[in-house]
Order: sequence, then structure tokens, then C-alpha cells
Amino acid sequence: MLLSTTDDDVLSAAKELGEELTQTQSEATESEFEEILVQCNEAISEGIGIQYDDACDAGGCC
Repeated sequence: MLLSTTDDDVLSAAKELGEELTQTQSEATESEFEEILVQCNEAISEGIGIQYDDACDAGGCC
């Protein structure tokens, strides 16, 4: 997966992901949705090379 280089592309992709997660949340159990969020965070971290929980300083609970 290639990351976009413009702010508009990044914001558009984030909005699309948010919309898809909202739809998934309405269709999944709480534990299923939590696992999906963990997988998304791991994929984002791999893609950008920054650990999400380190960036938000949440001690592993983002």
C-alpha cells in the first residue's frame, strides 16, 4: 500500500476509513470490532513506520 503525499488525499483516506469503521461497528460485536481496530492500528503503524501507541503516548491502549 502506498501512502498519499497530499494533505487532501490523506484526509480523504482517513474519512473513508472512518466511514467504513462506523459501518463495521454497527454490524460487529464489541469484541469483533475491538479486534478490527487493533488490526487497523497495526496496519497503519506498519504503513507509516510509527507505533500509534507511542505517538499518542497512551501506553499501549490506543
